[in-house]
Amino acid sequence: MRAMSNTAQTLPSGRVALGQQEPAIALGPLDGRYRPQTAVLVDFLSEAALNRERVHVEVEWFIHLCEQRALPGLEPLSEEQKAGLRALVTSFDAASVAELAELEAVTVHDVKAVEYYIGRRLPELGLEHLTPLVHFACTSEDINNLSYALGVKDAVEQAWLPAARSLVAAVWQMARETKATPMLSHTHGQPATPTTLGKELAVFAHRFERQLRRIEGTTFLGKINGATGTFAAHTAAAPDTDWPQISRTFVRGLGLTWNPLTTQIESHDWQAELYADLSRFNRILHNLCTDVWSYISIGYFQQIPVEGATGSSTMPHKVNPIRFENAEANAEISCSLLDTLAATLVTSRWQRDLTDSSSQRNIGVAFGHSLLAISNVVKGLDRLDVAEETLAADLDGNWEVLGEAVQTAMRAEAIAGREGMDNPYERLKELTRGHRVDAARMRGFIAGLGLSEATARRLSELTPGGYTGLAEELVDEFGD
Repeated sequence: MRAMSNTAQTLPSGRVALGQQEPAIALGPLDGRYRPQTAVLVDFLSEAALNRERVHVEVEWFIHLCEQRALPGLEPLSEEQKAGLRALVTSFDAASVAELAELEAVTVHDVKAVEYYIGRRLPELGLEHLTPLVHFACTSEDINNLSYALGVKDAVEQAWLPAARSLVAAVWQMARETKATPMLSHTHGQPATPTTLGKELAVFAHRFERQLRRIEGTTFLGKINGATGTFAAHTAAAPDTDWPQISRTFVRGLGLTWNPLTTQIESHDWQAELYADLSRFNRILHNLCTDVWSYISIGYFQQIPVEGATGSSTMPHKVNPIRFENAEANAEISCSLLDTLAATLVTSRWQRDLTDSSSQRNIGVAFGHSLLAISNVVKGLDRLDVAEETLAADLDGNWEVLGEAVQTAMRAEAIAGREGMDNPYERLKELTRGHRVDAARMRGFIAGLGLSEATARRLSELTPGGYTGLAEELVDEFGD
C-alpha cells in the first residue's frame, strides 16, 4: 500500500484532507472496515461490474442480430469473431474501467461510452463495417435493465444465497445438537411452558428456509424493445423482421425471463419482489439476533472468548455479544435500503424518469449490509456454548409452569367422567399465580386432586425439564 501524499491539501480546520489521499480512503464501511466480508459483491454489483455487463449485453446483441440475420446484409459471424467479441467481456479489467471512464468524461453518458468502447475494437476483428450495429435500435435502458438483472442474479446465486444457506445450515446443526436440551420458555418475558433450545432454533431455521425458497424462485425479467417499448425504430429499419421473437430469444438466451410489455424501462416489479423477500429474511435474522442476545444476557449461552480480544476498554471481565449487535445494525440498514428500493423502483413517471437509475446504484450497498449481517451471525453462533447448568437451574426454580399440564389433565379426566374435576383452571390459578411453587408443593397438590391413579402417577413424575412435549421429535421430523 502506498503512503499518503506529502503534498496533502488541508481543511479549514487545519487537518489533512484525507479524501484526496492515495491510495483512496473508503467513505463507507463496506469498502473500508468490512471489505473482506463484502468484497465478493464487487464482481456483481459494483460500477465496474455493471459496465462489464453492459459490454456483455451489447456484444451478445451484436452477435444475436447477426445470427438471426435481423437486417438485410447481415450474416452470422465466424467463430473467431464471436470469440473475439466475447473476449471483451472475459478480459474486462482495470484498464477497461479506466478507458470507459475517459470515454464517459467526453460523452457524459455511461452507456454511450460502452458503445464507443466496443466500436474501437471492431477493426481488429474485421468488423469495422458493422460499427453501426453496436447498440442497434437500443435505448440505454435496453442495455441497463439487462445488465442489472444479470448482476443481481449473479449476486443472489453466487454470493448471497451461498452465505444464507451456510447460516441456515449452522442454525440447523445447532438445533439438532440441542434438540433435547430443555429450556424454560418466556412468553411476554415471563416463565412459561418449557421447550427445548433446539426446537426454538429450528423455528428460525424453518422460517429462513421459507424465505430462501422464495428467493431461489425469483424471476429475473428483462426487455429489449426500444425507446418506448414499441419496437418503433426496429420496424422502421427492418419492417419484415420478427422483432418480438428476436427480443424474446435474446433475453432468454441471457438466462433471463422476457418481459414483452414495458415502457422505456423494464418495470422493475421483479426487483421489488426480490428485495421484499431479502428484507424479510433480514428481519428474521434480526429476530434471531435479539433472541440470542437475550439468552446470552440471562446466562443461557456462554460466549467463548477470542484469545487476545478486548470486550471492554475499561471492564476486562466482559465478553460482549458484538457479533449479534453488529448483525442487528447491518440487517436494519439493509432492510431500510431494500424497502426504499422496492417502493421506489415500481414507480416511473409516464414512459420514463431517472429515479430508478440513481436508486439502483445502491443495490450493492443493500446486499452488502445483508451479507455482513449474515457473516456476523455465523461467526457469533460459532462462539457460543450452551450453559446447561443455568438452563436446568432456571427450570427447577419454576415448577409453577406445570400448572398448564395439571389443569389440562384434569379437563381430560372430567371429559372421561371422573368426579371432582371442577374448575381446573381456577384451582391451578389459585395455586400458582403470583406464587413460587416447588416440587413438593406441586406434587402434594397433584396427590390431593382425586385424579385417576395412572394420571396422578404420570403428573407426579413430571418435572419442568421433562415437560417439553414433542419438541425433540419436531426437530427430527421437520429438520433439515
